[in-house]
Amino acid sequence: MLREEFGVGKLRGLQAAAGAMGQKIVTFNASRPQEIDAAFSTMVNSGAGELLVGPGPFLSSRRSQVITLAALNAIPTSYFDRGSVDAGGLISYGASQTDVYRRAGIYVARILKGEKPGDLPVELPTKYELVINLKTAKALGLYCASFAGRSCRRRHPMKLAMSAYDPKQM
Repeated sequence: MLREEFGVGKLRGLQAAAGAMGQKIVTFNASRPQEIDAAFSTMVNSGAGELLVGPGPFLSSRRSQVITLAALNAIPTSYFDRGSVDAGGLISYGASQTDVYRRAGIYVARILKGEKPGDLPVELPTKYELVINLKTAKALGLYCASFAGRSCRRRHPMKLAMSAYDPKQM
């Protein structure tokens, strides 16, 4: 996992889930561009099979560097934001930013109509989206079997099947 300051509780949860599946999560902290390069070098040398890029402003600002290194080293990479997939990354799963911004606009309207901000309830995202870049998947030798040739955005990630892509079987 390539991360910035990622909550310890969240990281422990990821490690517990990985352990239950017989996997191990290795974390790489990055706060400078050189640390991203070093992390990828270590991942490649250790034979990492996949990468999860944690959320945060630094890694978002270095999106093209991460996507380029992931592609050059053929490491399937998952992100928390759709923008990374739109920019060429493989897959993302996270809150729908469109819905988050829409909900923020509703809050602004309520405040402008006279409601006190302190009286408004805190809301968590309710809409999530799974986005897969089919071009990147194909370049990595992966095939999105359930939705071949169509957009792979789905609200229910369990309906998505990823398997090895063999052009001879197509």
